[in-house]
Amino acid sequence: MVNSSVKATDHIPTLGITEFQIDLHVDGSIQFHEILGPRYIDKPHKHDFFLFQLFERGSGVHSIDFVDHKVRANQIHLLFPGQVHSWKLGEDTLAHQIMVSRPVFETFAHALRYDLVHYQNHPVLELDTQIFQKLLYEFQSVDTELRSETILWEIVSARCRIIAQMVSREVERTFDDLKIYRSKPVLLQYNAFINLHYKEQKSVSFYAEKLNVSANYLNILCKRHFHASATSLIHNRLILEAKRQLTSRNTIKEISYNLGFYDLAYFSRFFKSQTGMAPREFREKL
Repeated sequence: MVNSSVKATDHIPTLGITEFQIDLHVDGSIQFHEILGPRYIDKPHKHDFFLFQLFERGSGVHSIDFVDHKVRANQIHLLFPGQVHSWKLGEDTLAHQIMVSRPVFETFAHALRYDLVHYQNHPVLELDTQIFQKLLYEFQSVDTELRSETILWEIVSARCRIIAQMVSREVERTFDDLKIYRSKPVLLQYNAFINLHYKEQKSVSFYAEKLNVSANYLNILCKRHFHASATSLIHNRLILEAKRQLTSRNTIKEISYNLGFYDLAYFSRFFKSQTGMAPREFREKL
């Protein structure tokens, strides 16, 4: 039987949260699962829900948006709706998952204090033992509440918000670019604007005008703090979305149009200049 939550139009399927629901008579908008032992996803797929994954121990590789991350003990992985992922987890794996439906996640997404794209760029966090134990306690508390005869969803949601806030604090401590954003908030705003407008606006001058700075100044800031041009940040976002859309059944011409390229040949040249392969080559490798 084909589950209706898997979208038939996708080349790489999008799995709905109900795919993982054991008891269909219970509200499955927040679910807890445990992974014990080896797991393999040979063919990448996407989710329509948000996922916290806490590794108590483990080995192998987790690929998120076409980037491979080595799996180790004391890690937390974040996976957002629409991201492409696959994994090969070793026999020693013990991981705890909290799945959150998109509507529920949106009610506490503000607990992740930065633009969500930033967390998508840093989906794996190495945790010290103390922080790991605190997060494990929250995960286990969610599991305990979900096993209750009468589930208090306010408690489950509150625990998820706490986890999100703890993750946000760890991201802030771990990644240098957040320190840069605190000292140069214009760069945080630049990234946020790129995420909103990258399909329609590919010129640095558009963003500079919205930020009330010159394009030259914005470029200087990006080169100084990110060691990359202001233009390359726009291109990186375009390429990520192009890769995601190439997992769909849309034609390359449709994808080109969706991303604001009205000349298919130009889009193909752009994609190859950034990735080293043509869009069709990339799709065939999936």
